[in-house]
Amino acid sequence: MTDPAAPEPPGGADGAARGLAALCAVPREEFASGYWGRRPLLTRAEELPSPTHGFDADAVDELLSRRALRTPFLRMARDGATLDARELTLGGGVGAAVGDQVSEDKVLRLFADGATIVLQGLHRSWEPVSRSARSLAADLGHPVQVNAYVTPPQNRGFDDHYDVHDVFVVQVEGEKHWRVRPPVLDLPHRGEPWTDRREAVREAAAAEPVLDAVLRPGDCLYLPRGWLHSATALGGTSIHLTFGVHVWTGRTLADDLLAAVGRRLDDDPALRAALPVGVDALDPATTPRARDALRDSVVRALDAVTDEELAAALARRVRAAERAEPIGVLAQHRSAAAQVGPRWRVRQGLAGRWEGEVLVSRVGRFTAGPGERAVVEAVLAGGSGADALPEDLRRRLVLAGLLVLDA
Repeated sequence: MTDPAAPEPPGGADGAARGLAALCAVPREEFASGYWGRRPLLTRAEELPSPTHGFDADAVDELLSRRALRTPFLRMARDGATLDARELTLGGGVGAAVGDQVSEDKVLRLFADGATIVLQGLHRSWEPVSRSARSLAADLGHPVQVNAYVTPPQNRGFDDHYDVHDVFVVQVEGEKHWRVRPPVLDLPHRGEPWTDRREAVREAAAAEPVLDAVLRPGDCLYLPRGWLHSATALGGTSIHLTFGVHVWTGRTLADDLLAAVGRRLDDDPALRAALPVGVDALDPATTPRARDALRDSVVRALDAVTDEELAAALARRVRAAERAEPIGVLAQHRSAAAQVGPRWRVRQGLAGRWEGEVLVSRVGRFTAGPGERAVVEAVLAGGSGADALPEDLRRRLVLAGLLVLDA
């Protein structure tokens, strides 16, 4: 399963480092074998290229005061607990029948009282961060989301806890003191949050940290899922970005495989028959007697699941996890009608996959006409050559959101 759109180059159009290279100084192979999912890695700013994430205090103010944010794009925490959304929102006023728009005045008062600001989903709301997230996702092969944490001086937003996804923490402004401790549960699944193990987390938080460090602007800390951590702002206001990597696991594939098995079992005649009349469902011997027949049916269904079926299931997950590169609706519409002048390129992040003559991607379904699939495949695989396409085909690809203006 490959994305037909070429990913952003590691250096980006402006030559700045992106993706994993912007967050981690060790070579990709060393990171993959020595740190990925295994242990933390602290990288200092002087080991990394200049920041390219395009986020700072001015961006925070812009989002809070001028972008009409709604929950859950913002939440706030104080004394280790998340505040009720009503404490930081108001109605949208005349012409905006929205009851949960962020109130910068409420946020200001709460922040002055020691609450941490959490801007969630920045990969959806701030384009420079979105570009960084797309590049990191392309490098890792796993979906990425980004939050920003803005903490008042000498405050800790959350108590010791662990995340169920890997994180890259990038310090943007100010300083923050991080303490990291080993997991109480190795590599937790998404359905195994730290709140289910509060007592174990509390006891583990009393132990000496394995990493005790102050992050300064430009520093980056990688934490695999499950590792306990807490952080306290030092001196002035602290701003950091957290790139959350929601990893695909063997359990992800197993769930899809079992779902496919279950669909086949629905059609198994041997499993449609009722259990015998007079069966004693409370008798412990009832299920062992049926177990061999059940096993035979499950094994047949398991063997019948094809590689293609499993790959299609994972592709659906991939498409649902992230968005393609943003486009301007009106600019895209105008470009579709242009005869000469504009140059086109393949849209990034399509996560496209052919199903017969239909290309299924994050932006919808495109049906290739007779003889068109090979032509479209060549353009999408190479990332270029769109300008030489027949006018009608190119227009359809532009309106389908598969090609975009090459600025």
